[in-house]
Amino acid sequence: MKKQRKMNNYSELETKLGIKFKNEALLDKAFTHRSYLNEHRGDGIENNERLEFLGDAVLELIISTYLFNNYPEKPEGELTNIRAAVVRTESLAEESRALGFGQYLKMSKGEEDSGGKDKDYLLANTFEAVLGAIYLDQGFDVCIKYLNKTLLHKVANIVEKNLFIDPKTQAQEIIQAQFKVTPLYEVVKEEGPDHDKTFTVVLKVNQKEMGRGLGSSKQKAEEEAAKMAVETINNQGKSLN
Repeated sequence: MKKQRKMNNYSELETKLGIKFKNEALLDKAFTHRSYLNEHRGDGIENNERLEFLGDAVLELIISTYLFNNYPEKPEGELTNIRAAVVRTESLAEESRALGFGQYLKMSKGEEDSGGKDKDYLLANTFEAVLGAIYLDQGFDVCIKYLNKTLLHKVANIVEKNLFIDPKTQAQEIIQAQFKVTPLYEVVKEEGPDHDKTFTVVLKVNQKEMGRGLGSSKQKAEEEAAKMAVETINNQGKSLN
């Protein structure tokens, strides 16, 4: 005999979302990480990965439709980049934190002890899973209203500040336009064991350091260095005006 499923109390969250679920088991499933099943085998519990898959598709359609309707002058390539900026892991995780999703996440003790309830990728996955649950329980129109309240407010700022252009591309365009050279990225430090390294990268223009970044990979460190370089160059330009 399967044990009775123990669910969180979601009344406070439903009030925050402005949504009263007909089937709260869907919402509970959206907050169930796969690691939780390892400690509750035989309880008839499913993880949130299928809901995440569905929510990802709903999210892409709603964002794509919004951009198509609101930015008729933008070509396909830019629309794709704007959408990617809106739904990137850090962006979805930020919305999950604002809604307090982390406190509802069910996961193994080991995953929780390692900070799982505040990991960007888990919070981003949860955002999509919750959207999938809303779609199944409430329908497409409610999903649109939900995203209007939580995510779509970011679009205008992303477009206005060209945040949809990745930092390295943005830095290269600015540096080539102003200095007529290609930026050079150099790894100046590697710290930590192989499974948990931290890289420090500097971006140089004509042998002068313009930006420095730290990251868990060379790519992330380069992106941080590029962001700093763009800020440095923009600030230098302002100081000359």
